[in-house]
Amino acid sequence: MEIIIDDLSGGEVIQLLEEHLADMYATSPPESVHALDVDALKAPEITFFSAWLGNELQGCLAIKQLTSEHIELKSMRTAHSARKSGVASKLLTHVLNVATENSYRKVSLETGSQAFFKPARSLYEKFGFSYCGPFSDYTEDPNSRFMTKLLADQPL
Repeated sequence: MEIIIDDLSGGEVIQLLEEHLADMYATSPPESVHALDVDALKAPEITFFSAWLGNELQGCLAIKQLTSEHIELKSMRTAHSARKSGVASKLLTHVLNVATENSYRKVSLETGSQAFFKPARSLYEKFGFSYCGPFSDYTEDPNSRFMTKLLADQPL
């Protein structure tokens, strides 16, 4: 599998992101959906990665720079055809390595509290993320769970 920095111009990636947004709005109340659309993912503080097996899109994951030491994971999605094949773990490993190489010390994320998001929360727990309070511009929300992981041995 090849993971690349993507410019969000390909139809397959746009379709996957549209599926992601549709699932988020079908699962959570609109005020609790924090997924970004394609235009928002093109912001300069966001790096968007896509994973490919040959010509087939496997998944995507973005990082948003919050500060010089802190990033947020955004738009993690695995294609239906690639579910349960390790794509999410490979994307997450790749992004954590990129974060470490770029001297980020903390990675945080927001995900849903509903059962639909349990596999995602389990994956993040497996990678050493722990639950925390809201960060950045987020506020307490019963439909959200916040998680974070320190990449350095010393706390911020």
